[in-house]
Amino acid sequence: MLILVETGHIGRQASGAVTVTDGETIVHTSVCLADVPSEPSDFFPLYVNYQERFSAAGRTSGGFFKREGRAKDHEVLICRLIDRPLRPTMLKGFYHETQILSWVLSYDGLHSPDSLAVTAAGIAVALSEVPNSETVAGVRIGLVGDKYIVNPTMKEMEESELDLLLAGTDNAILMIEGYCNFLQEEKLLRAVEVGQDAVRVICNEVEALVKKCGKPKMLDAIKLPPPELYKHVEEIAGNELVKVLQIRNKIPRRKALSSLEENVLTILTEEGYVKPDVASGPAETVPDLLEDEDEDEEVVLDGEVDEGDVHIKPTSRKATPLFFSEVDVKLVFKEVTSKFLRKRIVEGGRRSDGRTPDEIRPINSRCGLLPRAHGSALFTRGETQSLAVVTLGDRQMAQRIDNLEGADELKSFYLQYSFPPSCVGEVGRIGAPSRREIGHGMLAERALEPILPSDDDFPYTVRVESTIMESNGSSSMASICGGCLALQDAGVPTKCSIAGIAMGMVLDTEECGGDGAPLILSDITGSEDASGDMDFKVAGNEEGITAFQMDIKVGGITVPIMRKALLQARDGRKLILDEMLKCSPPPSKGLSKYAPLIHIMKVKPEKVNAIIGSGGKKVKSIIEETGVEAIDTQDDGIVKITAKDLSSLEKTKAIISSLTMVPSVGDVYRNCEIKSVAPYGVFVEIAPGREGLCHISELSSNWLAKAEDAVNVGDRIDVKLIEVNNKGQLRLSRRALLPDTDPGSPSEKQDTGSTTKDIVASQKAAEKGSAKKVLNVPKDGLVEGQPDSKVSAPKLGSSHKSTPAEDTLLPQKKFIRRLVGSTRDEHNANKDTSKKISSKAVSTDSSKHETSLVNGEANIG
Repeated sequence: MLILVETGHIGRQASGAVTVTDGETIVHTSVCLADVPSEPSDFFPLYVNYQERFSAAGRTSGGFFKREGRAKDHEVLICRLIDRPLRPTMLKGFYHETQILSWVLSYDGLHSPDSLAVTAAGIAVALSEVPNSETVAGVRIGLVGDKYIVNPTMKEMEESELDLLLAGTDNAILMIEGYCNFLQEEKLLRAVEVGQDAVRVICNEVEALVKKCGKPKMLDAIKLPPPELYKHVEEIAGNELVKVLQIRNKIPRRKALSSLEENVLTILTEEGYVKPDVASGPAETVPDLLEDEDEDEEVVLDGEVDEGDVHIKPTSRKATPLFFSEVDVKLVFKEVTSKFLRKRIVEGGRRSDGRTPDEIRPINSRCGLLPRAHGSALFTRGETQSLAVVTLGDRQMAQRIDNLEGADELKSFYLQYSFPPSCVGEVGRIGAPSRREIGHGMLAERALEPILPSDDDFPYTVRVESTIMESNGSSSMASICGGCLALQDAGVPTKCSIAGIAMGMVLDTEECGGDGAPLILSDITGSEDASGDMDFKVAGNEEGITAFQMDIKVGGITVPIMRKALLQARDGRKLILDEMLKCSPPPSKGLSKYAPLIHIMKVKPEKVNAIIGSGGKKVKSIIEETGVEAIDTQDDGIVKITAKDLSSLEKTKAIISSLTMVPSVGDVYRNCEIKSVAPYGVFVEIAPGREGLCHISELSSNWLAKAEDAVNVGDRIDVKLIEVNNKGQLRLSRRALLPDTDPGSPSEKQDTGSTTKDIVASQKAAEKGSAKKVLNVPKDGLVEGQPDSKVSAPKLGSSHKSTPAEDTLLPQKKFIRRLVGSTRDEHNANKDTSKKISSKAVSTDSSKHETSLVNGEANIG
């Protein structure tokens, strides 16, 4: 692994700026901070923006607007990857707004820019004036076979069974996020060790660079609440806090804490310690004013002699707190509350809701609660509840992604997570999804992806919506559990069930009287997430892990702590999966009657254009005619039909089959409709959407002046395929299926569109069909009998019994008539003989492989 870091050439007015290169992928990152600090809060004002410029790959956006606009989902995810490991390293009390901007300037298609952006941001912060405790770097780890690869190429990642992005310092892990296919815990831990070693090497090199090029840190801008304030708050609220933290339900506990905070603020205000207009920071101090007992003693103050009755002793100056700000009081109250909560867990072994460290909250789940949805599930764990809904659709419902790869990506499975303010009993913003919602949705999506069937087995686009109806921690993991149940309720053939669990950690620190040993918590609540030291989300089944995400709020954790958390998480997943099996009512595991029907057909790739037609006219006409929702074609010959009902689906299948079938010379098609009549012949529909020309000379055994003398539009006739030209056009013959008759003057038209002699001939053909034989006359004049049980013809007039002799002699007479026909009528023979002989020769040769169309289906004998 070799990356190039440059600074001092680009973006020199920023507080810190670097350009990091890996191969031909280049990421530029800058760090700037505001001159004036913002109001103190418990949240560091850090803003991260990451953008992939399309020019980096030598292309422009595929949308209407060619300029890069709002961040795409995957850019938001990388912003979070940058933010999460940097935030714990920022020194407490620094309130200057800090902005990190990261751009991908060049992309080679081999080296991923996301891990490079994390490293670039860590280096830029280290070089800037922003006070931080450690240098941060990030790497990606892949697993191909048994080999762990640091920063693998995109091609190597296609073969990898693990996608791990790790960030940390030279001695600890700050953040991991990754996805895998039921990977065992030990393999994941080994990957983390490999990643930590790589991060350590980068951090050591960066620290050497910082010594040469780094700027002085703004340590004088750090403002912390005065230590005296902590003592005041603990004295006022300590006993009451112990009682409040024993309240198990979230809303009553939150209201009690809010009331207690107001009480503390009121008491401090009444005692004169707090004034609303006092700015935050160290408390204002004044020197002590003391009367001098020795009136004769002269005291020098500011270089002057004061000879008055009251003397000020400079030696007695000491800092005495006078005022605290309201902001500081609220910040300190939150810290004291967190301290008491941690102490209760560590010392008493009981959490705020009364559970032990490894205990899971009560679980309840039900499926099928939304009758019109394709699949639905309500998953409840304690005070966290997810309503998961699955919608099935065709390729048109797939999510299109415009990225640097050069081709629009279509996602056939995606999960969208929603966190409305009502789920925590508050009033808030409703609009575009927040970064947190996008991140939680992607984690749940990637966790569920390994259990989905292949596109060949289940050709649907699947959308999962997870709306959080209640929240008290672990809502993203509830989305995984609810999403899994909803998929099964929608009839998606999942490979197995998976569950998610959020693990926490509380260090037994000195303030709790401990030695820093970690206490791992299973299924953490919101307060344990806010006051704890770790949020480690793990999803999978009993066999392995499919997704994981860890954030640290302290200086980092080690691999042994991760091992303990992963093993405890595995036990928790097993318990949750057992509870999911008790779902009542259970998943239906069958397609909803409201779900669309999708059928896959495989045709020859060169036949795809026959389905689409010129400008898409053909496929549009099929959709209008049959009423299906969509027909999706691919270049490899895959055709997907989406329909609301079975009848329209079957009708569309028949049309596409006829359009893409490869007819063979000699195939016979029965009961075919005449679609149009031209002076030179008629166009016959041999199958839905497939027509051929029956020339006037092939329309009847008798001579015809015009086609209308024999047939009309809408009549149904039997035809035989006698030729397919190089353009794929079909030449049909009706005469080839009729016995020869004496040529003469044209007969009068009948109601059925056929001549009297043709009707008799058709009747004889029907009688032969009832004998279930097709008689073929080869070139040598011998008679062959071939059974054809799939051919049926309607009876015309009264039945006529035939003798075996007739079955044998008729073709012989017919064949002789063809040979001597020229002596019967010289006038007609001169017009037709050459055409008759050539067409009948083709017909006779190819009649061994006859095909019939019975009730719209071609049957090949």
